Amino acid sequence: MQDWKEINAWRKAERVTLIERRMRVPLAQRRSWSTVIEEHLDRLIRERAARTIGFYWPFKAEFDPRPLIRRLLDDGRHAALPVVLAPRTPMEFRRWTPDAEMDVGVYDIPFPKARDILLPDLVLAPPVGFDAARYRLGYGGGYFDRTLAVLQPRPFAIGVGFELGRLTTVYPQPHDLAMDAIVTEAGVF
Repeated sequence: MQDWKEINAWRKAERVTLIERRMRVPLAQRRSWSTVIEEHLDRLIRERAARTIGFYWPFKAEFDPRPLIRRLLDDGRHAALPVVLAPRTPMEFRRWTPDAEMDVGVYDIPFPKARDILLPDLVLAPPVGFDAARYRLGYGGGYFDRTLAVLQPRPFAIGVGFELGRLTTVYPQPHDLAMDAIVTEAGVF
């Protein structure tokens, strides 16, 4: 595929297919995969000596990073959730703790009400799909790419998902940014 209209149509259709596939996986299976993913992430985060981890609130049967984040908080690290401030703009990361007062934003995803902004040195990003070149197919808003493009210094970015989201290519476009790593139940890539 060379034409942007054709690629865009394919990406939209692929998002729907991949989300439906992920949501059909039984919860027990996703939890089993998640246990392995947590082990990979924990090791990678410790190797990178990350102190402040940006993460995401799980949506549509994504890997749930919250149990891992809670353990990392217990180890003295900091956590931050992204907040969409306006359409087609970078997000900001706000400090999150399990007792943070939350509000609801884009896609009805919760975010911390208090505007305590943190700059993560490592970010977990949820892919709908991903490829061997570490490009992620997101939900189509471009928020993670816009945000990673402006954060200085750029955090180490990890796409976290299940193997069932692996694609031959996502047909990355000039605005798409490759992740530094992809983590699934099959390993760290």
